Amino acid sequence: MMVVNAQMSSSPLSKKRRLSGTETKTGSHCSSSNSVRTDLSHTPANGMAKNGNDAEIDEGLYSRQLYVLGHEAMKRMQNSNVLISGMRGLGVEIAKNVILGGVRSVTIHDEGVAEWRDLSSQFYLREEDLGKNRAEVSQARLAELNSYVPVTGYTGPLTEDYLTKFQVVVLTNSTLDEQQTLGEFCHSKGIKLIVADTRGLFGQLFCDFGEEMIVYDTNGEQPLSAMISMITKDSAGVVTCLDEARHGFESGDYVTFTEIQGMTELNGCKPVEIKVLGPYTFSICDTSGFTDYIRGGIVSQVKIMISFPQMKSLSSSLAQPEFLMTDFAKMEFPGQMHLGFQAIHAFQKKHGHLPAPWTQHSKNKYKLLALAKDVNSAQTGSAKVEQLNESLIKKMSYVAAGDLAPVNAFFGGLAAQEVMKACTGKFMPIMQWLYFDALECLAEEEGFMLTEEECKNCRYDGQVAVFGTKMQDLLAKQRYFLVGAGAIGCELLKNFAMIGLAAGEGEVIVTDMDTIEKSNLNRQFLFRPWDVTKMKSDTAAAAVKLMNPAIKITGHQNRVGPDTERIYDDDFFESLDGVANALDNVDARMYMDRRCVYYRKPLLESGTLGTKGNVQVVIPFLTESYSSSQDPPEKSIPICTLKNFPNAIEHTLQWARDEFEGLFKQPPENAMQYLTDPKFMERTLKLPGAQPAEVLEALYKSLVTDCPQNWADCVAWARNHWQCQYSNNIRQLLHNFPPDQLTSSGAPFWSGPKRCPHPLEFSTTNELHMDYVVAAANLFAQTYGLQGSTDRAGVIKILQDVKVPPFTPRSGVKIHVSDQELQNNNSSIDDTKLEELKAMLPSPESFQFKLTSIDFEKDDDTNFHMDFIVAASNLRAENYDIPPTDRHKSKLIAGKIIPAIATTTAAVVGLVCLELFKIIKGHKKLESYKNGFMNLALPFFAFSEPIAAPKHKYYEIDWTLWDRFEVTGLQPNGEEMTLRQFLDYFKNEHKLEITMLSQGVSMLYSFFMPAAKLKERLDLPMTEIVTKVSKKKLGKHVKALVFELCCNDLSDEDVEVPYVRYTIR
Repeated sequence: MMVVNAQMSSSPLSKKRRLSGTETKTGSHCSSSNSVRTDLSHTPANGMAKNGNDAEIDEGLYSRQLYVLGHEAMKRMQNSNVLISGMRGLGVEIAKNVILGGVRSVTIHDEGVAEWRDLSSQFYLREEDLGKNRAEVSQARLAELNSYVPVTGYTGPLTEDYLTKFQVVVLTNSTLDEQQTLGEFCHSKGIKLIVADTRGLFGQLFCDFGEEMIVYDTNGEQPLSAMISMITKDSAGVVTCLDEARHGFESGDYVTFTEIQGMTELNGCKPVEIKVLGPYTFSICDTSGFTDYIRGGIVSQVKIMISFPQMKSLSSSLAQPEFLMTDFAKMEFPGQMHLGFQAIHAFQKKHGHLPAPWTQHSKNKYKLLALAKDVNSAQTGSAKVEQLNESLIKKMSYVAAGDLAPVNAFFGGLAAQEVMKACTGKFMPIMQWLYFDALECLAEEEGFMLTEEECKNCRYDGQVAVFGTKMQDLLAKQRYFLVGAGAIGCELLKNFAMIGLAAGEGEVIVTDMDTIEKSNLNRQFLFRPWDVTKMKSDTAAAAVKLMNPAIKITGHQNRVGPDTERIYDDDFFESLDGVANALDNVDARMYMDRRCVYYRKPLLESGTLGTKGNVQVVIPFLTESYSSSQDPPEKSIPICTLKNFPNAIEHTLQWARDEFEGLFKQPPENAMQYLTDPKFMERTLKLPGAQPAEVLEALYKSLVTDCPQNWADCVAWARNHWQCQYSNNIRQLLHNFPPDQLTSSGAPFWSGPKRCPHPLEFSTTNELHMDYVVAAANLFAQTYGLQGSTDRAGVIKILQDVKVPPFTPRSGVKIHVSDQELQNNNSSIDDTKLEELKAMLPSPESFQFKLTSIDFEKDDDTNFHMDFIVAASNLRAENYDIPPTDRHKSKLIAGKIIPAIATTTAAVVGLVCLELFKIIKGHKKLESYKNGFMNLALPFFAFSEPIAAPKHKYYEIDWTLWDRFEVTGLQPNGEEMTLRQFLDYFKNEHKLEITMLSQGVSMLYSFFMPAAKLKERLDLPMTEIVTKVSKKKLGKHVKALVFELCCNDLSDEDVEVPYVRYTIR
């Protein structure tokens, strides 16, 4: 592994690993008289066990996080003891995320007792805990989050001797003097320090990871690779990649080479730094003395370990701060807030309390400002600013006593990610100060002042200090629909409970049709091991009721979509104040987006992918909608690449997934339809091309030739299928295209992306061969309801008697080289062949078996699904000399798993709830709202105002996606409008001639419609035409229909117009 200095290369690089050495185990402080700890020495019922140096990582629990951090980083994290001081809202948020992450141990520290103001964001404190020590109360509740992580509560003073037990120390709710004293000690002892603080709408984060910090992976991205088409001999050799796809490298990346023919000096070379010349080219080292390049080769990116620049201690950094920007529209704010936070500390030290919220008293009003001026005057380093932003400092004074759950959620996610970076060397640390404000949440009118708010000893005191009591009343009345109760859903519900959303006359309706699985527990923090298999929505609702008993919340188990529009109908949506999405797929997001546009409801949209997160706010009549812009579609793998010419493990894994569907899902499904559905045959014969014959041949195999009678038959089937896929088919391919085959242009056929395969020879001593046979035979047995077996010795015994028919490649077998060639081959089967196939099938009455199709489930390690996928994929990889991959990576690719980590989710949802405040306050200006994107690995933040809803025009009328024509179908005489009247209405009222009219996928009218059909429809009521064309009755819940129009204006020009909402009830 290489180590380079961080200044040498700022490019994003990838993964290299090192196992961290054993560190001294904590323990002595656990028995302190000031400590409290839950005993987790037994192994809990869910199978989780204790952490430790040799502990196996529980992939079932940490699965999604492992795809973000990797095994080596997780092992390093499991050697880290973390102290988190201050158990108010921010401290508990950090502790929650760090415990879920899986460090070796967490000690939570607090010398203070729970007060009313803590309840506005400390979700593990309840009213009955007032007056009790915050650490002692929180300890047992935090310990439940992850039974691998011992959680200790400590209530004594933080002495230097005590701190030596920890690798990472986090300070929240601490004085500046304490931060500086402990900061100097931690810096001198190599203990990594994080200081986090929030004051109302403002937040601060500081990191000091000492003088030596190795970063093993700066960005967490998968290393890139590309296929080579040419390398020149030059003082800086130029590498050209195949033009199938851009190489994606950046200058400063390091690469190595394999499989080059000719210039073999590069194969397995030490990592070489590159300079990018273009999307398909880059230069490397001096190649002038190397052998001539002939062909082939793969270039792969290498992750380089970097030595991070020395960080300053907190005291040094206060005077010479380095800021990480969170909002590029507020470039001067970090420097101002840096002084403002020091002034708040000075105020607290002088007066013994924080500035009173929104104080109008002339004496108090300028106290913080005067202190900020003093702090600035005393600066000698770069922290000194030319001019204080007095307006900003005053606002800090007004809200400094506030404590907001969303701000704590945002900073809690960031700080916990920094703890993980400190423990693991995975991702780039924050250098060194980060400041953030959410001042847009205050009233939009410049100079607006709340009256001085008296805190009334209620659980929302920390929030009332910022927004006042009227806002609290508004929050309590809200009726919100939350779609999804997974990771984002759990975090949203926690924030909803803390801020008092629907804690009065309002209601939160949360729907999720999923049940809780073990892998959810790592980030869906409202769930516990004993909740596995329960419904997510009900369990989450019950959990947040404990956090705030006043919240009105109802759990549903419905999927949102056209099928549930009887439940989520006009009345339901019209009663809502807004919708929050917590979904994991684009289709459901787009559906909810369309519903929100139609019902004109605000939508809060967010998502995460590993350390990346985004927030989008959709506001009626103001912003574009979620569907207004879309990501480009994912690239699909060409069929011919999958079938015959794979060149990457992704190809063999997709092939294995297709095998799974084609062996254990589709055939049993078709067979049962044939046996139970009389119309199945009729439907099958109507399929295009060769499909009817393929389906009938597969049916014949399922019901006759392959139908097993016992376990031995299943083993024989698996062995013969192995022979077919990994030997016979490859031999046939090589018969058609021998290894030395040339193309019509004289180039080798097997070159570039086409890797020449070789057949495999079956052996019972080869573990992978046996893995395949055992998994395939068990799955095959399951489809026929037969008993399987994992007895390998028994399987080997059966295999000795299995007859494998000899195979000779045949001439005249057509193998398609490209997808284009495949499409052009529209072969169909003559009817006599189909009749023969039909006649050979057994009659449904005579068949005794009941077949069961198998749905792929990646997270159950006992069901043989992933066993089959891994074996099938790696065997095919061996055919084509593609490096195999392990079960963990196979599951990621084949299962299309989205990597996820609790830190990103917490931070993203904090930002979502800040937008929620703005919606409820009724903000009208586009610039008040913020769409956000973050990548905690880099770290990088970007905020922008949402894009305004694009404007369209017909005649002189401007319109956006939020506008529509409102047409009342029922006329004053009680009769419904006919098509003729509808067309006339638009001609007379809007001067528009309708040329086409549709509802959903049904065309109701067009100017080119046959005259007879038009005559028949013109005098029919609109709803009658809709039911006639769509062949569906209109449900009683349908109050209105949506019609899409194509229109011409008076000058016969085509004009774009809004849709029509046609009210029928």
